[in-house]
Amino acid sequence: MEEPIVNRVANSKLITLDLEELYPKGVRKGIDISQWLKDGFVLIEKEFRAALQKHDWSLYENTYVFLYNSQEAIIPSWAYLLIHTYLHPLAKKVVVGSQKQLDTILMKEVIDALDSTPYKGKNLIIKGCSKIAMPQNAYLMLLDKIQDQAKKIMFGEACSSVPLYTKKD
Repeated sequence: MEEPIVNRVANSKLITLDLEELYPKGVRKGIDISQWLKDGFVLIEKEFRAALQKHDWSLYENTYVFLYNSQEAIIPSWAYLLIHTYLHPLAKKVVVGSQKQLDTILMKEVIDALDSTPYKGKNLIIKGCSKIAMPQNAYLMLLDKIQDQAKKIMFGEACSSVPLYTKKD
């Protein structure tokens, strides 16, 4: 008589942490500040302010926004701050940098707020595959958050994982 197939992964005491489940949902939009520069390189304050006043800021309502400059122009700090004054009442979050930097900041906020106490003394696996291009720093931040709590931490999938940490008794 054949023995029944047992799903050892489902029956294990491993807790899977999936960063994709923590990833803040919402639209990400970038704003290239060079669109408001004369010839894409020179910021003229009066023209810059006028262009910002005419811009349709409603496009960024309930979105995550990253401000960047696609040209090699030197942008004064106050310019980003001025743009933020328009976005502040509408956008969920505004950062200067790339979408990857925005996602890293968002993940840091989520991971910082994560309660790690349920993982005390547990065997954890940080899920490796994701449909979302997760910032690599998010994995490091998660590890920082849980390492002092966990008994054992692995990375990957339950069927094929890489051991990262085992607490010494």
